[in-house]
Amino acid sequence: MNISVSEILKKTALLLFGLFCCTSFIVKAQNKTPYQAYLFVYFTGNDKAEEAIHYAISADGYHFRALNHDQPIINSAEISETGGVRDPHILRGHDGKTFYMVATDMVSAKGWSSNRGMVLMTSTDLIHWKSSKVNIQKSYSGQDSLLRVWAPQTIYDPAAGKYMVYFSLKHGNQPDKIYYAYANKDFTALETTPKQLFYNPDNAACIDGDIVEKGGKYYLFFKTEDRQPGIKIAVSDHLTGGYVMQSQDYVQQTKLPVEGAGTFKLNDGSGYILMYDMYTSGRYQFTKTTDLKNFKVVDADVSMNFHPRHGTVMPITTAEAQRLVSKWMSPAEVVQTIQAKGIKVNNIRLDSATSILYLPLVPGADKKAIKPVFANIPGTTVKPLTPLDFSKGSVKYRVSIAGHQPVDYKLTLIEEHNPVLNGYYADPEVLYAQKTGKFYIYPTSDGFTGWSGTYFKVFSSPDLVHWADNGVMLDLAKDVSWAKRNAWAPCIIEKKINGQYKYFYYFCAAQKIGVAVADDPLGPFKDSGKPLIDKLPKGVNGGQQIDADVFTDPKTGKSYLYWGNGYMAGAELADDMVSIKPETTVVLTPDDTYREGTYVFYRNGKYYFMWSEDDTRSENYKVRYGIANSPLEKITIPANNIVIAKDTRAGIYGTGHNSVLQIPGRDEWYLVYHRFNYPDGIKMGDAAGWNREVCIDSLTFDAKGMINRVTPTLKGIKPVKLKAK
Repeated sequence: MNISVSEILKKTALLLFGLFCCTSFIVKAQNKTPYQAYLFVYFTGNDKAEEAIHYAISADGYHFRALNHDQPIINSAEISETGGVRDPHILRGHDGKTFYMVATDMVSAKGWSSNRGMVLMTSTDLIHWKSSKVNIQKSYSGQDSLLRVWAPQTIYDPAAGKYMVYFSLKHGNQPDKIYYAYANKDFTALETTPKQLFYNPDNAACIDGDIVEKGGKYYLFFKTEDRQPGIKIAVSDHLTGGYVMQSQDYVQQTKLPVEGAGTFKLNDGSGYILMYDMYTSGRYQFTKTTDLKNFKVVDADVSMNFHPRHGTVMPITTAEAQRLVSKWMSPAEVVQTIQAKGIKVNNIRLDSATSILYLPLVPGADKKAIKPVFANIPGTTVKPLTPLDFSKGSVKYRVSIAGHQPVDYKLTLIEEHNPVLNGYYADPEVLYAQKTGKFYIYPTSDGFTGWSGTYFKVFSSPDLVHWADNGVMLDLAKDVSWAKRNAWAPCIIEKKINGQYKYFYYFCAAQKIGVAVADDPLGPFKDSGKPLIDKLPKGVNGGQQIDADVFTDPKTGKSYLYWGNGYMAGAELADDMVSIKPETTVVLTPDDTYREGTYVFYRNGKYYFMWSEDDTRSENYKVRYGIANSPLEKITIPANNIVIAKDTRAGIYGTGHNSVLQIPGRDEWYLVYHRFNYPDGIKMGDAAGWNREVCIDSLTFDAKGMINRVTPTLKGIKPVKLKAK
């Protein structure tokens, strides 16, 4: 058979092309992951109702949305021995279609050394779960001294062909240690005696183990619970032992306390996420790594509409994600994920009867520039995909969820000036600065579980309506040496000293009161280096040293500091404004309605004292007032002394902890206060007490100088015009 050279070359080229295409297909097939979404499993807090399993979902591993309205997807009482579960860990089985979940069987209110077991669960659809209780003390002999069983996790052991459950145990005076045991075939019990998995070189306590397999090696993340707590990594070639420290470095990228390391591989192959629970700060931190050695904070890329505690993330398929969304998410939730510059996203509200979504506009925002973006949630679509023009009125969007009928919504812009600050802030201190001719608000940074914020911000305005965020002006971690937690309730005063303006900023940190000083309302502020108030006044047996207020008497020029929680104390400040004049402290508690949040101002010969009653987590948190003849005299209580309280008809609750502003040169006054988030705060339970918002309404007086009760509003006030300086 005769074949020309050209034919040979042609056939060779076709063969090589075919081999290239085949090889490319194989490589692509090997690199392609079947997973396109993520499931986050977590619990939410230390209250028994919060010790339960919750779900959240993400398309990219960075932006998560809670499922089932952030309510438990499993009833803890039905699956646990104690009535609560914590630290859930989820794993896709070796067969790819069975799911395994383990959790600490514990109610923290019974004590941190009160539990003896864990819960084992299996599912084939992530919705329906079978569960079993495992009590280590009852299941094994020699466990009489066992005090607690914490944070179990599961991994498949290919050598044994079984699922290994690992967890920490504490016996008597011994430190917490990480153990392991194999589960039985049905994943209903442990079939081997717990054996120590990791031997900490310094024998310090270690908890919250999390094992990641990479390149044939096993990386064990764990928390050193005593001495200097933090997250470290040990590495082994074998799953069940031989772990040695990768280094002595801590891998968390914060100086604040952390626990509950959780590591997951990103579906796009770009690396791993190491996340951990910053349990004293009320938030999570996400870091990214490609080598499990070097970690970079990626918090700026992360968003959540919930506050998780110690949980884990598992990659899932599109079909699995759609099934979860169809079960536990509604079109109403999807449309409310809207984000847009110029919109107060925390105050969006839906009228379910009319399917109208009301979008409060940030004052001064351009309606033509509103470009809505909706969360990318697997199994959902929002159309049209391109932004619509709001400048001509309402716009319509259609939301579809797999397995549900699509729903049309009308999006409408509304103008409401309350809250005045866009975001979660509380305990507002207002200042008009003579130096700059501007208004300033110094609040508590809110939105952190358990009031655990650690920094203060400042906002400025020319007219009390249009506010600019001027950023962090005092950070406990960087700027304060004597306290690193609970940055609360500041106050400030402007003083002209030797012809120069000075600003004295009194703030709470770790239930103590400090002072920082600056030459400008925006700072930089320098802390004095020690607390100003750190002890109870003489004769007071309980309460906290918080909620400072500073006041200068216009009649004498003397300045005073007030403070207290459970009691009201006052004292004269020394001329340096950073110390208390000796022997001037007096207890001024007006009556049994006093809780906290003192504010003092002067008008027409009267000294007005305001305070907050009840608890900031209560919808009945309110402001009352009394009157005195001098800054440190007994306070007289008027008959009707409520300044502001909730308005149930308007849906406004938790109105309290205020300051007061007089417009310079006028008998024109404003009340600056915080309230629960509107409209969702009333549904948050205790969390409403740390998801608060700053509002301003007019303050007026009757002919006798008594304060007229303020009605809290959504509308707020109109811009205040000042005379040119």
